[in-house]
Amino acid sequence: MKKRNGIWFLIVAMLLSLALAGCSSSSSGTKEEEDNEKGTDTEETTSGGTLVFGRGGDSTSLDPAITTEGESFKVTKNIYETLINFGEQDTEIEAGLATEWETSEDGLKHTLKLREGVKFHDGTDFNAEAVVFNFERWKAGSAEQFYYYNSQFGDKISEVKAVDDYTVEFILNKPIAPFLKNLAMSPFGIASPAAVEKHGDKFLQNPVGTGPFKFQELKPNDRITLVKNEDYWQEGLPKLDQVIFRVIPENSARLNALATGEVDLIDGVNFSDVGQIEGNPDLQVFERPTLNVAYLGLTSTRGPLKEKLVRQALNYAVDKQALIDAFYAGAAEPAKNPMPPVVAGYNDDVQDYEYNPEKAKELLKEAGYEDGFEMELWAMPVPRPYMPDGQKVAEALQANFDAIGVKAKIVSYEWGTYLDKAKNGEADTFLLGWTGDNGDADNFLYVLLDQDSIGSNNYSYYKNPEVHDLLVKAQASADQAEREELYKQAQLIIKEDAPWIPLVHSRPILAGKADITGFKPHPTGSDLLSTVEFK
Repeated sequence: MKKRNGIWFLIVAMLLSLALAGCSSSSSGTKEEEDNEKGTDTEETTSGGTLVFGRGGDSTSLDPAITTEGESFKVTKNIYETLINFGEQDTEIEAGLATEWETSEDGLKHTLKLREGVKFHDGTDFNAEAVVFNFERWKAGSAEQFYYYNSQFGDKISEVKAVDDYTVEFILNKPIAPFLKNLAMSPFGIASPAAVEKHGDKFLQNPVGTGPFKFQELKPNDRITLVKNEDYWQEGLPKLDQVIFRVIPENSARLNALATGEVDLIDGVNFSDVGQIEGNPDLQVFERPTLNVAYLGLTSTRGPLKEKLVRQALNYAVDKQALIDAFYAGAAEPAKNPMPPVVAGYNDDVQDYEYNPEKAKELLKEAGYEDGFEMELWAMPVPRPYMPDGQKVAEALQANFDAIGVKAKIVSYEWGTYLDKAKNGEADTFLLGWTGDNGDADNFLYVLLDQDSIGSNNYSYYKNPEVHDLLVKAQASADQAEREELYKQAQLIIKEDAPWIPLVHSRPILAGKADITGFKPHPTGSDLLSTVEFK
């Protein structure tokens, strides 16, 4: 960005002040206007300005409690805050809206002391009653509406009560081993009770939290604009005056927008473009700590996929290393389990299905499909950190399956429709993935593959009572060693049943302008932008 003289700076500052006061709309402005909002460059790092974040898809909701979709959390992370926080670039728990906590010996009572002097964006007070309101709201809703609450807490929470203005007590029916980590997950951002009651069903488009940025404007499939929370409780934060999330579906178009100055920060970078970015002195590369898995789901209630031998055959047909070489530029490792090796309880003794087309053909013959069969292969329409190009990955898989006589027709839908239809079990096979919410094995195995999660995140409709018993027992155990052993047993059974073809664990790449500082990509994929500023 070019430096500007002092007179121009004063004019820009005046315009920015008017914009933030509501006298002009910057969210629909041109690139030139967005540049002007950033103010002047100096040799020192300075606060203020606008960050334009280019991303591949739009948010499906701005109420984090009713979505499971990462593009939504990317925005809501900056509007809402949780009772407990994760570390800057890990999933260790830290103080958030709660400053301290205590757990009873039997694991059935958690008492949290809340931060005082915090206000919601609408000026109302954050306190224990607000916490109780949010949990009662989630509990009263349907399992489909508030998926995360029901999957992580459900009937396990007996009561949430305000002991006093800044003390809240959770009484459980049975222990939840990752209870505190669950509280730090984005879906459990605390909303203003007054705003929820005011907006009703429209609250998902009118979000009000306590976070560093306030919602200003939503233009579907175009942009979401947030502005600085001037009354934020953390002194000196946020650094930026405004954040604009722009939707640019194509990876190459997004990178071009970064290079030409239309945006300042992008995710979903093609791994093959990293060298080009690193060679540009005006740009920089950010690597997100890995906590993900990409997979091809095999819906176990549909056609030939009902047969375990068929699902195993498809696993043998896939050349994972070729996928990594072609689409990840080596910045990934083959996945053999539904969760990455960094998660406690990962079973490294599990043997993966090797790339063996002849073995795949043998299994198909044994299952009665010697001549193969036809099926649909759904390709993700948007790039994700674990899936840089769903269409191209689908084409590679199509070729793998064709080699064993299975004809896969590639289909796709708009992102929201894709998720809804896959959730309803309408896909034969489908590309998806998961970035962990809290770094716990429960968040991968139970959330994605337990029978309780069918109709939500268990898109493959996989059901095994033995796996369910193991996962529920691990969920309730306070003994971490026991939990890890239970998860290892579950992974062995899941591997044998083959409801997925786990593909890769990627090291997601983001890119930004060279003058950005203070950006710390989080392994959960939900990035807090309060410390970001321009040099």
